[in-house]
Amino acid sequence: MENVFKYYEFSPFFLDTSDSFSGHEICYSELNDTHFLIFEKNNDAYNLYVSRYLNKKDIGVNAPEILELLVENYDKSIPAHRIMIKQYLH
Repeated sequence: MENVFKYYEFSPFFLDTSDSFSGHEICYSELNDTHFLIFEKNNDAYNLYVSRYLNKKDIGVNAPEILELLVENYDKSIPAHRIMIKQYLH
């Protein structure tokens, strides 16, 4: 998974204090000024979301305006999971 995070320029993981991600660690990649892809780390599983915030400083601090689960238990070996990221970031 580290290669996925580096390739798509996700931020380092940090603790969510907004309760939007159950206090798990998250990282994000910017789609534009208000939309972001977020990975939630839940033990050894990763969930991928698309979200909308007023600005990136709100991520992990305040609840998102929009939060949609794209992939539960992301697995980079599954083509449909890889395509989900590519359709947003390429």
